[in-house]
Amino acid sequence: MWALRRASTPVRNQVLGVGASYTCLKLDALTTCADVNHSIATSHVLSDSFRISNWFHNVAHGHSNHGVDRRCLSSRAGARSSGEEDELEDGFSELESPPKIKPIQAADLEDDELFISDPLTDDDDRDSAGPSQNDLDLSETAVDVDERRPLNRRAHSELFQAIMSSPGLSIHNVLDKWVREGKDLNRSEISLTMFNLRKRRLYGRALQLSEWLEANKRLDFIERDYASRIDLIAKVCGLPKAESYIEKIPKSCRGETIYRTLLANCVVANNVNKAEEVFNQIKDLGFSITAFSCNQLLLLYKRHHKKKIADILLVMENENVKPSLFTYKILIDAKGQSHDMVGMDQVIETMKADGIEPDINTQAIMVKHYASSGLKERAVEILKEIEGNDLNKKRWVCRFLLPLYGVMQMADEVQRVWKVCELDPRIEECMSAIVAWGKLNNIEQAETVFDQMLETWKKLSTRQYHVMLKVYADHKMLAKGKDLVKRMADNGCHIGPLTWDAIVKLYVEAGDVEKADSVLQKAMQQNSMKPMQCSFMTILDQYAGRGDIHNAEKMFHLMREAGYVSRPRQFQALLQAYINAKAPAYGMSERMKADNININRALSTQLSQVSVFRKTAVSDLLD
Repeated sequence: MWALRRASTPVRNQVLGVGASYTCLKLDALTTCADVNHSIATSHVLSDSFRISNWFHNVAHGHSNHGVDRRCLSSRAGARSSGEEDELEDGFSELESPPKIKPIQAADLEDDELFISDPLTDDDDRDSAGPSQNDLDLSETAVDVDERRPLNRRAHSELFQAIMSSPGLSIHNVLDKWVREGKDLNRSEISLTMFNLRKRRLYGRALQLSEWLEANKRLDFIERDYASRIDLIAKVCGLPKAESYIEKIPKSCRGETIYRTLLANCVVANNVNKAEEVFNQIKDLGFSITAFSCNQLLLLYKRHHKKKIADILLVMENENVKPSLFTYKILIDAKGQSHDMVGMDQVIETMKADGIEPDINTQAIMVKHYASSGLKERAVEILKEIEGNDLNKKRWVCRFLLPLYGVMQMADEVQRVWKVCELDPRIEECMSAIVAWGKLNNIEQAETVFDQMLETWKKLSTRQYHVMLKVYADHKMLAKGKDLVKRMADNGCHIGPLTWDAIVKLYVEAGDVEKADSVLQKAMQQNSMKPMQCSFMTILDQYAGRGDIHNAEKMFHLMREAGYVSRPRQFQALLQAYINAKAPAYGMSERMKADNININRALSTQLSQVSVFRKTAVSDLLD
């Protein structure tokens, strides 16, 4: 960890203040230093429940001698990679000089398009910037099977088929009938059923199965079984219900896996305060601090509080927690988001020095950031490294190469790679090709590949349809998008959050925000799953641009109702609605404080703008 924090000689002696512990982060090398100035108040940075920073301070002073005078310099990040960044000053650093070529826009480098995964896996929680939060490992075996007989993901499950063929949402009658008929209900069958339900995001039914098993004592629950239940409760009912269920778990089964499962779901929900609280709870209960738990907070801070990344690195160092590949992915991506290519290279060097070689997903993240920073030659070098000398012998990398070449606008390379696959394509290669042709604005070729998929596999999954649907959404092709959704429904595909999001964007791009709003509200009434947060934000941004305060507030409220925790990004959009309407936003500061929102520079500027519109006695007379 010390090597990670002292990765290389700094290019510029810039230091950024981080968190309540006043650990300092050198922008070019992820270097931290403990601050010895005890007089600085910290309550405005973190909630009372978050005591990590105090722990850092005690550990740092007990085990290290690297305290220095407080040196905190504000730094401006480079071009932000997405609208999700909350503060301009949250980045690490920018490149020394501007790129000489026109950089590819970061908006063209969305994670869903860069990393087309095996359609049989459940990429439940993709992080918008790169590495996905899939460390939980509960989707594969929700209830453990015998370790000597690993789960065969493609095996047939009779119980799953019985559940899927039953009418209605309740599966209790199916399970009761299963037992009456004397059919086997062993761990292997249960695990395979759970896996298939999770794979299709049918979390409600998976939760019913878990509840029925426990209530009918058909399974001796172990810690991992309870952890699976917590994961499902968090997904279906929300974090408070999941947290309450922990109290019902026998103490003998209330181990570290239980709390790390809750922590991972806090991260999925982007609930910073609760995640910090659970992290502290893990420590207070005497469980060891693992790379998994640290990675969860790193992932969360990469999204919302980059300044706090150094805090977690210091914890890992003092607790002797060795960084994993996923740790490095997060750090590489965080540097790349800020266009700090020097810092990103240093993290990569440190990773290799630790004996960890970048996998293909890490290389794809590197390509994305080199391309978006204008370093196209570096990006191409990595792509050629991924490809190797003979693509025919390394066929499996084609699904990664196609979308990457697509976002880099290298049509000849897309065509060359697709020729390797075209005669006998695999389904994931077709999905990647559709993404690539879509990025190249070649809709006709994307449709040709999609038709080839339909002809070859006959019945496609929702995810496979969605790849084509997203191409239509990106190109404002409303009519074709609607037709495709109808085909999905006719073919028995599950219409869920990804599809709703695409439909919302189709209507918004067509200028029909009201219809998009209507679609989203109808989706909310389907209790099986909640819409994606980005769907709400797409509509909220439109209302904000119009200065439509009423509907902007309504969308803000619906987002809360769906269970999404308020973040600075939502308040920025809401304040913009008031600014565009030239109306005062009474009590907005108090609302943000109530939601534990740190009022950063951007929000402060917006608040000052809406305060200009406040009525005074003099303005009333003049009006």
